[in-house]
Amino acid sequence: MELLAPAGSPEALQAAVQAGADAVYLGFGPLNARRNAKNFTREQLEEGVAYCHLRGVKVYLTLNTLLFDRELDTAAQAGALASDLGVDAVLVQDLGVAKLLRQTCPDLPLHASTQMTVHSLDGILACAELGITRVVLPREMPAEAIRALCQASPLEIEVFGHGALCMCYSGQCTLSAVLGGRSGNRGLCAQPCRLAYRWPGDRQTSHPLSLKDLSLAGHLGQLEEMGVACLKIEGRMKRPEYVAVVTAIYAAALREHREPTRKEMAQLEAAFSRQGFTQGYFLDRKGPAMFGTRPEGTRDPADLLAQAKQFYTRGEHRPVPVTLSARGQLGEPVTLTARDADGHTVTAQGAAPQPARTRPVTGEQIAAQLAKTGGTVYAVQDLQVDWGEGLSLPLSAVNALRREVLAGLDQARTAPPARETRPFARPKARKGPGEPPAFTLSFRRWEQLSPASLDQGPALVYLPVQAWASHEREGAELTRAYPDIAFGAVLPRMAFDREGPALRQALEAACRAGVTQALLGHVGQLALARAFGLTPRGDFGLGFTNTLTGEELARLGFASATASFECRLSQIRDLGKALPTEAIVYGRLPLMITENCLVQNETGCRLDRQGPCVPEDGPCRCGQPNVLVDRTGAAFPLLPAYGHRTEIQNSKPLYLADRPEHRRLGLAYARLRFTTETAEECVSVVQNYLDAAPAAGDFTRGLYERGVE
Repeated sequence: MELLAPAGSPEALQAAVQAGADAVYLGFGPLNARRNAKNFTREQLEEGVAYCHLRGVKVYLTLNTLLFDRELDTAAQAGALASDLGVDAVLVQDLGVAKLLRQTCPDLPLHASTQMTVHSLDGILACAELGITRVVLPREMPAEAIRALCQASPLEIEVFGHGALCMCYSGQCTLSAVLGGRSGNRGLCAQPCRLAYRWPGDRQTSHPLSLKDLSLAGHLGQLEEMGVACLKIEGRMKRPEYVAVVTAIYAAALREHREPTRKEMAQLEAAFSRQGFTQGYFLDRKGPAMFGTRPEGTRDPADLLAQAKQFYTRGEHRPVPVTLSARGQLGEPVTLTARDADGHTVTAQGAAPQPARTRPVTGEQIAAQLAKTGGTVYAVQDLQVDWGEGLSLPLSAVNALRREVLAGLDQARTAPPARETRPFARPKARKGPGEPPAFTLSFRRWEQLSPASLDQGPALVYLPVQAWASHEREGAELTRAYPDIAFGAVLPRMAFDREGPALRQALEAACRAGVTQALLGHVGQLALARAFGLTPRGDFGLGFTNTLTGEELARLGFASATASFECRLSQIRDLGKALPTEAIVYGRLPLMITENCLVQNETGCRLDRQGPCVPEDGPCRCGQPNVLVDRTGAAFPLLPAYGHRTEIQNSKPLYLADRPEHRRLGLAYARLRFTTETAEECVSVVQNYLDAAPAAGDFTRGLYERGVE
């Protein structure tokens, strides 16, 4: 199992390598999910790749953010540089970036970042079709699900083994973006989940969104047995000394096929933790015990970190085994050959030895000189000397030969592979329709839907698949009554494979009710939609922020796609409309989707695996709208999501009805997204939208005007 360590800076790279990492991941420039890390310049990247490859360590470059059209040229340049330097793989989130790199750097391996939210076998198979070779699973995956995916996957599986846990599924969080304009999907998360919140009626605050750090140090043998290809340490924002401490402990445990000692676990916790560690997701034991904070005033362990720094800055701890073979015979040039375990061979020749006039040089003396590899990364593992008797050769000549073959071995080990690089052809501009968009409606609950809303003439109407399943008869009557409206099922943004049978049953019921469309949050749902003959349409979770992503979604067979609400209106206008494009123009924007049920954590309800929550004290609130209040008094609705998850909504609804600009963006559809509204309120909003009525009440314009960093 490969041990992958973070390298947020050149010094952290050195720390990771010397501590025993098999691979490192790092960022170059601004196009990565940790833009606040020091990251690497071009020169540092070149030096870092050479440093790692010389020692047999792989380098993975992170280009795992959502990009806008103006950034595609920069991404192409970064990909070409990575390919030319011999970077071993690039991590991507954006489907458009994956398409770009396949076109410009066809020999460069691609890994699906955890930001891509691939959590099912269908998702992995979709990645395989996209030319991806490894998938980084979400940190929320339980062991049984990881095992099943490892056994069935045609791709390598990478999992996080240590470090910070995000409250939201990676790639699906917009909390930082919507609240402060700092997008976590673009590498600038401000970590609002670490702040204090309170429940309505409570004066006391808590930290219901702050998870403890993850540590799977006690499950390394299990992970290897499951078939995990790579164990990842999180921490590109951490100092190099932290990287050294954590990497060294995990490397030693893996190398020695053991679990960490109590002392090592104490060192891991001292290096950084939030009131200890958790394995809750891995063990499938969610709940309040998973949560913790970093108390103010917590001091770093100075002695431990100082020792770590001394370790990785003094001496070479990653010797490369090498075999040396020397031959010296009268009348023949001296030859020296060096071989490493990777198959590299370098041979050098020197002057022929002469008959000794006094004291001859022995084979033992030659061997002693050749073994002096100090100042290099090499350690002589095997040494063979074929030396004639009675010969003389200056030992300085032997030293020169040794230096020559080892320098040649350096070049061979660090030489980048021969790869093809093609120029980037910018996508063609394709304008959308010139007329105003048709409007679509999405409801969270069946009770919100009414004939009065449908009579307004929406082009599409969406309901969660479980709502269709629980109202199959009424749904069939509804779809027959409105034959001019296309009805769609919203598939869950998150659903593990173990939830697949129930989901397919719900889809069967939805189809019997007359549903013909499917709104998909990730590419892993395409196979399911096709299996039921449903027209696939892309939701906001796909991260449609650039023209290439739109082209890729069109190629995959999506009938339409929703532009990310992290785009400005001008950016949506300039998107090449390779397929009909939709934008959300009304509704509470989704900020997080969490594996933990926040209400259950607060109320103590017990989840019955065979049914709904069972309250321990009072009525269960998990299926009801609840709110979480921040320090400013803003109340964020907590809505139940599929699988007893929670979806956090923005405190204010988005409203663009009175902004005529959105009707001139080339959109095919404008969506009104209903979450907490009553049926009567839904009707009123539809009418206001059609009338372009001015905003009333407390609304937001979202990110469409101010954008994100």
